[in-house]
Amino acid sequence: MATFAPKTIFSLAFVLLLTIVPQSKAALNAQFYDQTCPHAEKTILETVYSASIYDPKVPARLLRMFFHDCFIRGCDASVLLDSTAGNQAEKDGPPNISLRSFYVIDDAKAKLEAACPRTVSCADILAIAARDVVTLSGGPYWNVLKGRKDGRVSKASETINLPAPTFNVSQLIQSFGKRGLGLKDLVALSGGHTLGFSHCSSFEARIRNFSAVHDVDPSMNIEFARELRNKCPKPNKDRNAGQFLDSTSSTFDNDYYRRLVLGKGVFGSDQTLVGDYRTKWIVESFARDQILFFREFAASMVKLGNVGVVEDGEVRLKCRVVN
Repeated sequence: MATFAPKTIFSLAFVLLLTIVPQSKAALNAQFYDQTCPHAEKTILETVYSASIYDPKVPARLLRMFFHDCFIRGCDASVLLDSTAGNQAEKDGPPNISLRSFYVIDDAKAKLEAACPRTVSCADILAIAARDVVTLSGGPYWNVLKGRKDGRVSKASETINLPAPTFNVSQLIQSFGKRGLGLKDLVALSGGHTLGFSHCSSFEARIRNFSAVHDVDPSMNIEFARELRNKCPKPNKDRNAGQFLDSTSSTFDNDYYRRLVLGKGVFGSDQTLVGDYRTKWIVESFARDQILFFREFAASMVKLGNVGVVEDGEVRLKCRVVN
């Protein structure tokens, strides 16, 4: 069995949907299960921790899963639903095909159904698990507001609107703004890339034939560009080749921002944050002050967790299928 290196990461594509998912007016609270399922959070933490010992890629996968859930239809566990004969679900949309570790949520749900039947929603399990993997990776802790219901609709076609890693700040501001998330949320939540890994295909356009004038994106550090070109040769026979999005791949920290300041952002949508006056000052603040980043990341995760919360949904008995 592998030793758990808390932030060991395989892939975290931090992407957001463009269609409107408003901030919810549903009443969530941190004590929602105190009477009905008092050991819910402990059960989820133990399940996540055990899975991460067995597979160190689990933390990044669960955090990514939470983002993908909340930015499509809000935080309603729609990303967990399986496709059926008559419907292709979100998890089978092109951007979500690489999502993994659904079994961790399934395991936590099974334990909670045995202890507290029909009580804890899959949406809340995923929100709590996302907090736990950040904390286990050395990042901040926050009280997860609970009381979400599970949605009944999941459509792969809606994943077509996920923004590309080529987005500029104006496009990102528009995307986040439609979800009630502001500039500081945009920059703070982008820090989730501290747990990120990208395959070559997602940044290939920045390191070769970038434009008619520049072979390499001029906003990229030239030595870093050479490093990426060596890791992603043409032709490239290694399907797993790629680059971590920061240099401390086993710790949730502010190294992601320090690298942006140095021109070492992997995605164009990352590097653009330091190239635009509207976001540059926030990037520089987080690069200087990790405590500030942790505080703002936690606050933005609470805010993200309230996006599009379902009020008239259900508590699924199994997270992969509606009741």
